[in-house]
Amino acid sequence: MPSAPDDPWSDVADDWGRYWGAFARPVWAPLLDAAGIGPGSRVLDVGCGSGELLEHLQDQGARPSGVDPAARMVELARARAAGADVRVGEIEDLPFDDGAFDAVLAVNAFQFAHDPDDALAEAARVLAPDGVVGLAGWAERSRNDLDAINVALAEADEEEPPEDGPLRLPGGLADVLREAGWTVLDSGVTPVVWTARGDTDLVRGILFGEGDATVADLAPVVVEAAAPFRRPDGGYRLANAFRWAVARRA
Repeated sequence: MPSAPDDPWSDVADDWGRYWGAFARPVWAPLLDAAGIGPGSRVLDVGCGSGELLEHLQDQGARPSGVDPAARMVELARARAAGADVRVGEIEDLPFDDGAFDAVLAVNAFQFAHDPDDALAEAARVLAPDGVVGLAGWAERSRNDLDAINVALAEADEEEPPEDGPLRLPGGLADVLREAGWTVLDSGVTPVVWTARGDTDLVRGILFGEGDATVADLAPVVVEAAAPFRRPDGGYRLANAFRWAVARRA
């Protein structure tokens, strides 16, 4: 059954989990270390998606909860991280009590906030005193092999190539935190690699959510653009990067 019009991510949740759910794993370690997350830490994963970070937090002995606006993502996260409190909700209106968490994380999620100030205010509300927020997302496009494919797809659609938003740029995450009244504790950039086993996985991963006709039309564009990243075994390895920052409310 198709999702409601205001829940488009539910329709693509399974493919997202399959191709991208654990993609950001390399940034988890520096983010959790900078945030001081360890056994017993109460952690909220905002935009938890299909639950891979929640599962990792459980493996580390933390006490994770999650929130995502897509109902199907929440179903997948609950199945993956059994026992975690995972709820449907928005980043600007978190369905949790005041002071409930020691850390709030948003990995590849903060850029979807309609109002970043409201999102950070909600993070502050649900944090305990001395709690921290950790944000992570794509670095500037020049650091990402995936940009070659995005540019090729834009040209195929006769659109302008995508540009970097401010959060992608050096210092962008730290700046938005400082401007909202947070004290930045640490920040960095971490290499993140995306792989595909062959042409089929490459095309399905890049064009997930598109209809069959669109996939058929654009598959040659994707394969040609990814040719520089093709390995001798027929798979693909695309090097990318995530920027991250951890802060405490000033």
